[in-house]
Amino acid sequence: MSAVLLCLALSGCAKHDNAAVDAATRAPSGPVRNPGDRVVRVSGTIQALQSVTLRVPQISGQNSRVTLAVLIPNGSTVHQGDTLAEFDQTTVLDEEREVKAKLSEAGFALEERQAKARSDAAKRTAAMTEAEADLSKARIQLRKAEILSEIDKRKNETLAESAAERVTSLKKSNALRDAEDTAATGVLEKKRDRLAIQLERIRANLEKLVIKAPHDGMVALENTWRNGSMGPPQEGDMLSPGQPVLRLFNPGEMVVDGTVSEADVVILPKAAAATVYLDAYPGATFAAKLESASPVATAGLDSPIRTFSARFRLEGRDPRLLPDLSASLEIVKERSQ
Repeated sequence: MSAVLLCLALSGCAKHDNAAVDAATRAPSGPVRNPGDRVVRVSGTIQALQSVTLRVPQISGQNSRVTLAVLIPNGSTVHQGDTLAEFDQTTVLDEEREVKAKLSEAGFALEERQAKARSDAAKRTAAMTEAEADLSKARIQLRKAEILSEIDKRKNETLAESAAERVTSLKKSNALRDAEDTAATGVLEKKRDRLAIQLERIRANLEKLVIKAPHDGMVALENTWRNGSMGPPQEGDMLSPGQPVLRLFNPGEMVVDGTVSEADVVILPKAAAATVYLDAYPGATFAAKLESASPVATAGLDSPIRTFSARFRLEGRDPRLLPDLSASLEIVKERSQ
């Protein structure tokens, strides 16, 4: 008989110790409700205050699907800047090499055309200098008309007219050829710039194919349609642009988004605290405080019932508090006297 009593005592001590450990790791429970308290019950879902859904990137210039090459395991804890997923980059890398080669060729062609334009401009400048010198000489000879014979006089006049016409012709032709060189050089510059922009876009696509964590948090893989059923994506899957891949949320700050009926909304400004219950963990309670409430009521289609949306911030942190879990809240409305 004494042995049985000893076993029962030890069992009670063990349960008491385990309960103390669980209480130390849980989030604070809600306030104790007295029998005379009147409460309002609100239904809602657990959500992360800081959460973002990461999707398959849209590659510029392409509408094709991409292959998932690397994916972080579900439930992983990550820090800002950590790699979450990578997509196959083979096609984009091949395009980058091709555009880089074309850009190099365009640069060489531009330098060659610019060198030719400078050489031709120097030749035209020399020809113009020579023509202007001949015109100056012819004009000097015209000043000797009084001492020259009629034949020599007419000869000098002809030479002067010819030199003047040559100068005029060279001015027109040089202007047209300068414009031609400028246009040809401009075309090659535009081609080079267009290829440079294309290369920048390709490199931006390469960065998009690697998804990094925008903030610290926990990873939850999104369900997608694959092989005739719904399930999380896996490495090797072909995914479409814009398709959700994973959700990153901060488990340290969780809230409950719920709806309050029109008749009970009057207690929201006075509600200091609420007790949260989870359908997934019967018997577990958590403390929450009202954070915000919508000032405008909404109603469903063909429904006379109007409700207000409200958000309650959960106090503390608990591993059982995960997004999308169904929750119910109890809010003290007033205490009976």
